[in-house]
Amino acid sequence: MRVRPDRLGIVLLTTAALTLAALPPAASAAPATKAPTPTVEEQRLDRAVPREILRRSGFDQVAPDFVRALRGAASYRAAERAVGREGARLWQRAVDRAQGRGSALGDPGAPALSRDDDRPLYWARLAMSRELRQWQPGFGLSEAARARLLGTLERTSRGQDSMDFPRTDRKDVKRIVVTGFDPFTLDRDIRISNPSGATALALDGTVVETAEGPARIETAVFPVRWQDFADGTVERALRRPLARADLFTTVSQGRVGRIDVERFNGAWRGGFGDNENVSETGLVPVSDPASQPQWTVTSLPYRAIVAADTGRFPVYDNTSVTEVPAGATAPVVRPDGPTLGSAARAGGGGDYLSNEIAYRATLLRDRLGRDIPGGHVHTPVLQFGAGNTDPATGTVTDPEFVQNRLDIIAQLRSIITVAADAS
Repeated sequence: MRVRPDRLGIVLLTTAALTLAALPPAASAAPATKAPTPTVEEQRLDRAVPREILRRSGFDQVAPDFVRALRGAASYRAAERAVGREGARLWQRAVDRAQGRGSALGDPGAPALSRDDDRPLYWARLAMSRELRQWQPGFGLSEAARARLLGTLERTSRGQDSMDFPRTDRKDVKRIVVTGFDPFTLDRDIRISNPSGATALALDGTVVETAEGPARIETAVFPVRWQDFADGTVERALRRPLARADLFTTVSQGRVGRIDVERFNGAWRGGFGDNENVSETGLVPVSDPASQPQWTVTSLPYRAIVAADTGRFPVYDNTSVTEVPAGATAPVVRPDGPTLGSAARAGGGGDYLSNEIAYRATLLRDRLGRDIPGGHVHTPVLQFGAGNTDPATGTVTDPEFVQNRLDIIAQLRSIITVAADAS
């Protein structure tokens, strides 16, 4: 089955040298090696909206700087170091910008985008990956070696390898892990932002005060691609931080005007196209499928979260699922959760990658034997202002759009604080 677009996880959640800015001459090419074709995501870079977002944020210089770093790499090891360094620099720059450090200015001829915007990180990463995909160094580069470099870029520029809680002698400092997603459904509206990714940038490395003392938050952002999840990106990124965390929540974009704490997560992919326009339908692929459950359950303190005054959007404990009951063949909707022996067709968060990250993270919690609060929260859909809803004629931002995103970020911070208090 296929989930409605407004129920998607983080809903609603690669061409020649980069034309966004003048780039340095390409590095020396290995003879007779054809450059790989850019991905579907990378090909969208040539459209006007991504170019404007990069220009107005100052992130249009990220790819040219990356090309210069690659040109200075005379060996694979040097390239590894350069890619890791530049990827981590991009993540930190995006976090600093979101948290009010460093410049938010871009092209002096255009107004700067607001600091809370998650889109510069997304498009700058794609600009880097396109350059890396087409790079032809003098020392030659096998397909497998290039793939490893691309993997390094993904992990470092998403904060996935930097979710490290500082060592401290203080016993009262809680450790919280939060994840977000890239923008998606970009062929419907390429202007789209994802409030879960913006929340991750705003909260990374920050401290919230709870009734029992401070709690430090570490975050990362994940791609909206089925294959990355099948390849284990969630488990690789979260295994170490969840082993130390006191609480975690995966976050994505859900329905209009409301926040949902998803009670149940299902082991099913519903087929909606990802950011590469790839569709996958079937059982969620995991390691050790023999022990794979059809359902996992949140351990977030959902009653406390729902009862608290956390912000302008109403918060719900969502218990609805779609299942095939034991002995049956047709799926049915159950408003109060799955029945014994049923097969999953959609969790509370649907059957897209939002449901899947929730399923994978809570399954990892269980397989690690961690008795900690954890689960998934769906934010409201981030909406443009009245008169700016048509992507064919609309602008990349407006005051209402910015305020909606700021309100969502603030409410998620409050929800996380409530969850830490209640735990």
